[in-house]
Amino acid sequence: MIVYDKTELENVFLVEQAHFLESAGFISKEQSDLITKKLTTLKSQNNILIRAGFFLLGCFLYSSICGFISLISPESIIENYKVVFYVYALIGFAGTELLARQKYYGHGLDDAFALGAQLTLAIAVGLSTDGNGLPIALIITITSLLCYLRYVHVSLALLFCLATTASLVYILFEFGTTGKTILSFVTMLFSAGIYFFSKIILQNLKSPYYHKGILLANSFGIVLFYLSGNYLVVRELSVALLGVEVAPNSDISFALFFYAFTFIVPIGYLVYSLIKKDRPMLWIGSLALAFSIYTIRFYYAVLPLETFLTIAGLVLFAFTYFAIKKLKHKETGITFCPDSFTNVNALMNAEALIASQLGLKPETIQKSNMEFGGGDFSGGGSGGEF
Repeated sequence: MIVYDKTELENVFLVEQAHFLESAGFISKEQSDLITKKLTTLKSQNNILIRAGFFLLGCFLYSSICGFISLISPESIIENYKVVFYVYALIGFAGTELLARQKYYGHGLDDAFALGAQLTLAIAVGLSTDGNGLPIALIITITSLLCYLRYVHVSLALLFCLATTASLVYILFEFGTTGKTILSFVTMLFSAGIYFFSKIILQNLKSPYYHKGILLANSFGIVLFYLSGNYLVVRELSVALLGVEVAPNSDISFALFFYAFTFIVPIGYLVYSLIKKDRPMLWIGSLALAFSIYTIRFYYAVLPLETFLTIAGLVLFAFTYFAIKKLKHKETGITFCPDSFTNVNALMNAEALIASQLGLKPETIQKSNMEFGGGDFSGGGSGGEF
């Protein structure tokens, strides 16, 4: 199913691991360079800025090809504009296949054609079905999954997760008011299924090709589960989908459940991530807790905003300070000691990266007219004279 040579594709991940181990200090730069030189890899791009530039170039190339076809026979294209978008989608799929056979993987050019093909296909299906969301979501679910299995692009894995969720939502919409009422509970079960199913796959996964995509799906399930029961999301969707008007001194159905869900789930994420040392869940739990606070603040402004932010900052500072004091001397379990795989000079490296990409040069310090050393004024005491 995978279009790439599996050995070369595996070498891409081995080279990434070599750079990762080098940054952590486990191997030297010479060893990392030797591994990179010995292994035959695909044409990939790890620099996010360069990859973004190639992505823009790929979008320009893709749109230029489609524009050239549009200029060949404008009258027939206007008459058959629905069919033309299918042609554009075929061009995108053909370009993705061609670039993959030329050993482009995660380069930027191939990303542009892969995502452009999905976009034009969605537009084509939308035009053919008068904007019916269900067939669009179902077709993109199928094509994004097949393309991910063949081209192993993480962006296609994300698109598959979004399209699958959209398909579920549109199917529930087909049941009218009943489907919209149970939407939150069904998406909770669906997201839990995504999380546990992807967790099982990760535990039994032997090849590294699909690891990033499955890990992304795992994190997607965590985020979707929280948003499915967040009070603000549920309340606003109830107003938008069901036309529920929440009068003063009243609330939505199962309000207590959603209030509790909004705070218990992020705290559960944080506790579980600390116990299991799950970093993605730790970040998601922290952001979810912040959004939970915003959710309550959105409806119940007890204090002025500046007072609330000041108190929240003091509480956060106190918690961080005492947590650091408690954990900084621990060497096992939950600890504040630096992680071997975390670059402590991340800010300095980021500054150097930005400077290199923008072509900036370090500032030169002009030489002072005042001479130092010896017994002159500036070197007073060095040679015995002032």
